[in-house]
Amino acid sequence: MKNVLSTKLLTSGQKKILNDAGINFQEYEAINIHYQEFQLTANFDYFIFTSQNAVRAFINHNSNFPIKKKLGRECFCVGEKTKSLLEKNGYKVVKMAHNGAELGVFIAKNYKKESFLFFCGNRRNDDLPNILTKHKIHFKEIIVYQTELNPQHFSEPFDGILFFSPSGVKSFTLSNEVGNSTVFCIGHTTAGEAALFTDSIVVADTPVVENLLKKVSLHYNLSIKK
Repeated sequence: MKNVLSTKLLTSGQKKILNDAGINFQEYEAINIHYQEFQLTANFDYFIFTSQNAVRAFINHNSNFPIKKKLGRECFCVGEKTKSLLEKNGYKVVKMAHNGAELGVFIAKNYKKESFLFFCGNRRNDDLPNILTKHKIHFKEIIVYQTELNPQHFSEPFDGILFFSPSGVKSFTLSNEVGNSTVFCIGHTTAGEAALFTDSIVVADTPVVENLLKKVSLHYNLSIKK
């Protein structure tokens, strides 16, 4: 029976995917998220969110200030779960991309004259802002949460390690070696960080936790109950 480590606490539904496949697992939070106060800047056309954490920080901060109604703002985002969270809270998503680079290219091609507020964390990936800067897109970054590494040492080896962000990789490798473990990454940006420590990497077809867990199960040739 395979034994894997998730560097993120899983929901009951997500745990069921591994349980149904007969995979033993441990879980912990490799990073901690802390929302922070920020000032909202006016006179921008669109909002950009590249994570659910940024959306949650924004919504918590602006719970009494419904932007979508007062200013008519629309959003661009990265990830299906980010899109779902925005729509659940009443925001319109103009474009959802699977990663920051893809979103940056789309904006540079189709929204050259518009301006953007980019809500992000202190450890955000450089791809999106670099592309926007290169193409002289007018945007402003607002850091709405802090990502804190939460290193924890594990004495036993794991057949697989699940990573959900580059920060998670950095946190785990502060106190552990990847060794012979197969690394499962939710996206290519995370895989790029993991590649600094191993060549044994499997990437989810789409950056969704459930898809990554199914990838783990399929990798070990285990059947998933539907």
